[in-house]
Amino acid sequence: MADTVREIERKYEAGDDTGPARFPDLGGAAPVGTVADRGTQELDAVYYDTADCRLLAAGITLRRRTGGSDAGWHLKLPVAEGVRDEIRAPLSARVPRTLAALVRSRTRDSALTPLVRITSRRRVLHLLDEHGTLLAEATEDRVRAVRLRDRETTTEWTEYEVELAEGTGPALFDALEPRLRKAGLRRSKAPSKLSRALGTGPAAAEHRPGRDSTSAGDHVLDYLREQVEAVVALDPGARRGTEDAVHQMRVATRRLRGAFRSYRKILDRRATDPLGGELRWLAAELGADRDREVLTERLRQRLDEVPRALVRGPVRARLRAWSGGRRAGSRRRVAEVLDSKRYLALLDALDALLADPPLRPAAARPARPVLAKAVLGDYGRLAARIDAALATGPGPGRDTALHDARKAAKRARYAAEAATPALGGAARRFARQMKSVQTLLGDHQDSVMARGALREIAGEAQEAGEPTFTFGLLYGREEQQAAQDERELPDLWAEASDKRWRAGLA
Repeated sequence: MADTVREIERKYEAGDDTGPARFPDLGGAAPVGTVADRGTQELDAVYYDTADCRLLAAGITLRRRTGGSDAGWHLKLPVAEGVRDEIRAPLSARVPRTLAALVRSRTRDSALTPLVRITSRRRVLHLLDEHGTLLAEATEDRVRAVRLRDRETTTEWTEYEVELAEGTGPALFDALEPRLRKAGLRRSKAPSKLSRALGTGPAAAEHRPGRDSTSAGDHVLDYLREQVEAVVALDPGARRGTEDAVHQMRVATRRLRGAFRSYRKILDRRATDPLGGELRWLAAELGADRDREVLTERLRQRLDEVPRALVRGPVRARLRAWSGGRRAGSRRRVAEVLDSKRYLALLDALDALLADPPLRPAAARPARPVLAKAVLGDYGRLAARIDAALATGPGPGRDTALHDARKAAKRARYAAEAATPALGGAARRFARQMKSVQTLLGDHQDSVMARGALREIAGEAQEAGEPTFTFGLLYGREEQQAAQDERELPDLWAEASDKRWRAGLA
């Protein structure tokens, strides 16, 4: 069983001079009151990666370590600068399956092999406040690294680190920094021991093209790379059930599909349409649990608004039973999808498309006119759907038409977001307007789905001999909310489609 520890740390190294042999005295550097020396530890770790160091390139490290208080397997996933989640598993001869699964979106079919052995003699200091509460752990590591491919390659250095204890804010780093600098320490250039041992580090983020500085194809491909990286980077969080990871992963797949469709003058649809179909499949698989969560939360909120006297029967228990029955196995299903050959083949296909993009002639043209035309084309498509929906009488037909308009609004928004680096503020404002339309239409669609769920739940309650009055009341309120959304749409659309917003795109 793996557990997770959030690490917030800063690494230091000696400056150009020889540097100190030990940390400077940090006692009295507010809020530090005293420093307790916890002695030394002998650590021995073997770091694993693919032969081409895919994990390292993404800022991820995987090691098997003995010695110290936390011997075992450690997988470190980046969260933000200086922040990582360390996922731990007990010692075993092979890489634990749980950890291997969390990096599968990076490794694919490549094996994880031992690359470097790092031994450290670690001095541990505890930084305590005036009450003796642990604020941070400061360590000084005398490191020796041996590359396992060519055992003659050995590197030695001293590394210093301050890691915050749980509950300590990052302001402590700034309080300690002056003393560390005065003692000759500077922030480490290497993000991890492995990167220093191999003389490399995470690949620098690609420069995003500036406005009007590159071709239309360059802009679109850069946007696609961002979304593909988002899918891959969110994969571990989706497997672990990290808050919002599945939703954001699903959003990235939708943005990819939207770009494929919006920019068909740039990318050959004979190559992108099959990928769009696979992305639709992935979004559907990921979305089942998310849609259930959103719908359940909506119904709970609506129930909270009902006066207690009008809640007849075990309504909340019935709602929990309905929701729980659909949640069973959803986390396991997500893991099965992300482990499937179909998903991994999709990731390979996306990489292949970016490596050898199927560009059309428009891709070589200046970005601004080509991207603006695509965005305005999506706007025109949305306008036609809005007009069709407003001309449709109330009922299921209008519900379907408004849902189609919502999807078109989302596509126009994503197209504008992708074009923003080339088109600037006009595209950014246009995207915000499209998002407001999407939000209203999304609320309307949620009401449609809520009414369907309420009919289903009421049927289950009726079969169990329970009162259905409250479900009917909720259904009526959802009808009123949908009607309100429909009344607000014309004015919102008039504002969103104002020519002033579109003039900057022309």
